[in-house]
Amino acid sequence: MGTHACRKQMVQWMWRWSFCPVAASRGHMPFCTTQQEPHQANPSRTGQVAHSPVTQLTLSSLLEMGFSETQAEKMHEGAVKSRGKHVPSVLTALLLLGLNPSSILKIMHKCPEVYSLRAADVQQRIERLRKMGLVEGSLQRMISYYPKVMVLPIKRVNMVSRLLREKCHFTVLQVTDILKESPEVLEEDLAQVEYKFQYAYFRMGVRHAEMVKAKLFRLSLPELRCRHCFLERRGLYQTPDKKGQTLIVNPPLKDVLCVSEETYLTQVAMATVEEFHVFCKLMAREQEEEGREDEYSSDEDEELGEDKDDEDGDGQHRRKHHWNTGYKKDRK
Repeated sequence: MGTHACRKQMVQWMWRWSFCPVAASRGHMPFCTTQQEPHQANPSRTGQVAHSPVTQLTLSSLLEMGFSETQAEKMHEGAVKSRGKHVPSVLTALLLLGLNPSSILKIMHKCPEVYSLRAADVQQRIERLRKMGLVEGSLQRMISYYPKVMVLPIKRVNMVSRLLREKCHFTVLQVTDILKESPEVLEEDLAQVEYKFQYAYFRMGVRHAEMVKAKLFRLSLPELRCRHCFLERRGLYQTPDKKGQTLIVNPPLKDVLCVSEETYLTQVAMATVEEFHVFCKLMAREQEEEGREDEYSSDEDEELGEDKDDEDGDGQHRRKHHWNTGYKKDRK
C-alpha cells in the first residue's frame, strides 16, 4: 500500500469510527475502537461508560486500518501484552506518516516500547527529526530501520547532534546523513563516539566526507580498530603524513568498513577467517593490558600528587630533581 493509499485508508477509518465522548468534552479526540449506539446504552451505566472510554484495539478496528487478518492478530497480541493505553492514536500517527501496515508491524516487533508511547510523543519526535533535515522517504526509512529513535529522549538526540557538529566538526548536512545512515550512534557513549572520530581522523588519516560515505559510526570501535590494524600490520594500510601522502595506496574506507567480513578478508585483507579471528583476540588482549597500565599510571599519578601537596619547599625541589634530570636549585 502506497503512501497516498495509506493516508486515504486512514482518513476513511477516522470518519467511520466515533470519538470518545468524555475525551471530546475535554478538548481531546482519541479514537475509540468500538462504536457507541446511544439507543442501546444502559441509562444506569451512563456515568460509568463516560468515565471509562474504550482504549484497546480490536481485530475489526485493525482490519479497518488496512491490516490483514494475520497482521491484525499479531498487532492485537502485541498491544495486549504491552498494555499500551494509546495504541490506536499511535497507529494513526504512523499511518498518517505514510508507513504501511507491514512496516508498522515490523517497527512494533523490533521495538515493543512504541506500544507504550503517546501519539503526541511520536509526533514530537517526528517533527524534531524533520527539523534536523530528514525529509520524506529518508524519515520513514530511518524509523523503519531503527524504531528506537522514537523512544529515545529528544535531549539525547540533541546531545549527539551537537557533539558531531561542535567537537567532530561535521557539517549540518553531514550530521543529518550520519543520523540517517547510522542511527545506532544515538545510543553510543558520547566519549566513544568522539574517540572513534579521532581514531579515523588522526590514526587512519580519513577526512569527514569519506567517514560519512563509509558509514563509520555503524561499526563499534573494536571492530574499526581490528579491521584497520589488521591491514596495517599486513602492510596494506599506512597512516598518511602531514601532507596526506603515503608510500602505498590505501584502500578506500568504504571498502574496509561497508562490506561483510567475508568480502573484507577475500578482497581487501587477502587473509583467512582464522588469521583474522586470532588477530582480533590478540588485539582484545592488548587492549586489556593497555587498560590496566593506564589505570596503574593514573593511580600512581594521584599518589604522587598527594605526596607533592604534603611536602615543603625543599621537598618539592627534591621531587622535581628526581623526575627531571639535570635540574639545579635556584641560587639564593
